Amino acid sequence: MAKTKSPQLPKIGVVGSGSFATAIVKMLTENCKTVHWHVRNEFVKGAIQLRGHNPTYLPMVSFNMKQLKLTIDINELVEACDIVVLATPSIYLAGTLENLSCNYQDKLFCSAIKGIVPEYNDIVANYLRDKFQIGYKNQAVIAGPCHAEEVAMERLSYLTIAAAEQKDSEILSKIFSSFYIKVNESLDILGNEYSAILKNIYAIGAGIASGLGYGDNFIAVYVSNAIREMETFLEAVYPEPRDVNESAYLGDLLVTAYSLFSRNRNLGNLIGKGYTVKSAIQSMNMVAEGYYATNGIYSICKEKKLKLPIINTIFAILYEEKNAEKQFAKLTDKLN
Repeated sequence: MAKTKSPQLPKIGVVGSGSFATAIVKMLTENCKTVHWHVRNEFVKGAIQLRGHNPTYLPMVSFNMKQLKLTIDINELVEACDIVVLATPSIYLAGTLENLSCNYQDKLFCSAIKGIVPEYNDIVANYLRDKFQIGYKNQAVIAGPCHAEEVAMERLSYLTIAAAEQKDSEILSKIFSSFYIKVNESLDILGNEYSAILKNIYAIGAGIASGLGYGDNFIAVYVSNAIREMETFLEAVYPEPRDVNESAYLGDLLVTAYSLFSRNRNLGNLIGKGYTVKSAIQSMNMVAEGYYATNGIYSICKEKKLKLPIINTIFAILYEEKNAEKQFAKLTDKLN
């Protein structure tokens, strides 16, 4: 029997055409009659329309094109939608939204971006607030653990959706839930966003350790220290009742640090094997958000006078061109 799409759900659109954006569109088509989709350019739009799938990212996911409304006009998408899911890499967000001129004050902006907006050296929530006067009450955050590749295969995955208003969390939970997606709700908007950024940085370190030849015993200790560092950082920048052992924090850190699908872990692994940072980045066909995030998070640590040895180590390797092997040798004496 064919699925019955709910006609009463809010109109929703996705900004971005990478792997996670494509996975989000797949999730939404399970429940939404129509999904608006903003893609990078006419070539990408035409390729998806022609093939019925995204030929560059998650090409195994086929779409019913009658459900999709593709556009390259950001204003067209925002005007048509009640909820706008931002899923473009953070380095492209400012450029994507620079022409936003329609009335968006009554829209809910939901960030699935796990990185720092480099032009502003700040998280997406603060960028939307400061640049577009979109307050936290009109924002939500999508956190994991949820790799796009497993969504494509319809393997059971979990999302955490954080919003200031419970009604928004409930609506988003209804929209995203399916037989392979379970949704948890949270009020910790900034905590979820910061933790999603931090886990990418720590995953680079886990990859470096693996590339250098460190084994499972060390990486277990490393991840144990990483979650404690994360808790210290979150308490310093956004004190709020939270349990970092929950899936959105520890779970997302674990999957990003260990999974072979993790682009941040893969970036670190290349560096550990001897690639320069530049050559490692250039060899990847997807954006590793942790690289760009490290600079911004390190700046916050300095400002807050936080002593976080893992963050300091990753920054030294990525931005000060310090030798990875020597830096990790020093780090081993600071972990417990």
